[in-house]
Amino acid sequence: MPSTSHDHLLAAQQLGQLCQGIALLKQQQLSAADLGSQARASGALLAALPPRYAELLLNVLDRMEASALFTEESCSFSHQEQLNTLDLWAEKAQARLAQQSAT
Repeated sequence: MPSTSHDHLLAAQQLGQLCQGIALLKQQQLSAADLGSQARASGALLAALPPRYAELLLNVLDRMEASALFTEESCSFSHQEQLNTLDLWAEKAQARLAQQSAT
């Protein structure tokens, strides 16, 4: 089933909300678990992107939720590295959505 302009608008809205969530996470005003729940509930966004986008996002969020169990950086769970990965993911997702709306 082809996506509609409504689907695209909803996906873009969900991406915006997810970006806000990432910003709140960076400011320690949102937990990784809450961001993970928000991402998992972003069905229109995840459906609008290729499957590898959802896989990567959920993988990063799973690692962030696991790393929340540690009070300090560990070799396998760098909080800052995960935040950087989320930023990069959001940039690429935004570019992908823009590319799809242009076609």
